Amino acid sequence: MPQDSDTWVGLTDELLPVQDASVWAVRHDCGAVVLFSGTARDHAEGRPGVSLLEYEAYTEQVVPRLEALAAEIRTQWPDVGRIVLLHRTGPVPVGESAVVVAVSSPHRDTAFAAARFGIDSLKATVPIWKNETWEGGRSWGLEAQHVTEVGS
Repeated sequence: MPQDSDTWVGLTDELLPVQDASVWAVRHDCGAVVLFSGTARDHAEGRPGVSLLEYEAYTEQVVPRLEALAAEIRTQWPDVGRIVLLHRTGPVPVGESAVVVAVSSPHRDTAFAAARFGIDSLKATVPIWKNETWEGGRSWGLEAQHVTEVGS
């Protein structure tokens, strides 16, 4: 957790600190914290029995893009307090978190909007890809897309 910043971004192959992210996002001047934890589920469209997700990343580009995303959130919602953008790589068993986005702000409307923008933009702009293992096989996720720039 950062000691001298209100932005916490990162990429790790370990369990994500979901509870720590939620607690860290709290600031005394902020009355709202919205936390999104994207967990591995046991199915995808047309893929029943998903047993494992595995994430790969273009590691050198992830943190700079997460930092750009945090900067864009602060531009669009200047009263945001703290921002957490964390993603996991490697195997993620069903039920564990693959991504965490948390935003604090003085008011809930801003926290909800900024957190929603955060997860949606992270999925579109950060070069991280998932591979699913399910009852019928193994393949890259169904929602594969080209990585775009933040704010596009």
